[in-house]
Amino acid sequence: MLYYKTYKHASSVEWVVFIHGAGGSSSVWHKQIREFRKEFNLLLIDLRGHGKSANSFKNLFKEKYTFPAVTKDIIEVLDHLKLPPAHVIGVSLGTILARQLAELAPEKVKSMVMAGAVTQLNPTSRLLVFLGNTFKSILPYMWLYQLFAFVIMPRKNHSESRNLFVREAKRLCQKEFIRWFKLTKDINPLLRYFKEKDIQIPTLYIMGDEDIMFLEPVKKIVKEHRTAFLKIIHNCGHVVNVEQPEKFNELSLQFLKNLNQPYHQRSLN
Repeated sequence: MLYYKTYKHASSVEWVVFIHGAGGSSSVWHKQIREFRKEFNLLLIDLRGHGKSANSFKNLFKEKYTFPAVTKDIIEVLDHLKLPPAHVIGVSLGTILARQLAELAPEKVKSMVMAGAVTQLNPTSRLLVFLGNTFKSILPYMWLYQLFAFVIMPRKNHSESRNLFVREAKRLCQKEFIRWFKLTKDINPLLRYFKEKDIQIPTLYIMGDEDIMFLEPVKKIVKEHRTAFLKIIHNCGHVVNVEQPEKFNELSLQFLKNLNQPYHQRSLN
């Protein structure tokens, strides 16, 4: 089973599940824990090959990596803890896993918050994927990862989140990086399917206005899905929860608390 950590609330029965992105770990949520634990029970998970799951379970994940298989790792933890339907918060590639979780086990997902959501690959990201697949077995994986991190988070104010992801990615080995990178061949058809299917689960997208790779596709999907909402944080890049945690926490908590109100009374203003 994946490594996980829980924070129990004294009275709340609601849970928030945090899913990090590729190359990261549950430590990317360290700026959310204090505020969120005031209102909710928290579950933080390290995905296979990442964080503490890499050290304790490196021999358990030898089968082919697919988005459903990686998501079933998360479901195993939810079942083990016997959690009620939870609010799921993902960042970057973790948003794809959150959406896959809602597809495989919708009864486990009460709502979703998508930070720096990946909903479509633009020409630049498709080129990066192509180059990565071409050279992943030749070049040291950290060269590729640092290139991707710089292209996705290029500005000076993105440096904290860029350095955090690069630092966490160093815990991966070359073989583990390749296993995860092979998932990229499945991204486009999966994202097209997600775009076409509105699952009717309340979803808040929180994006940075400087997230040039992924913001525009999110704007389109929000127009098409009835229960999807978008908030844009200014002067912010891809990893919004790290770059502007106070604003991210404010918007996320407002959204989650708002869900308890009748639908016609809800507002994200």
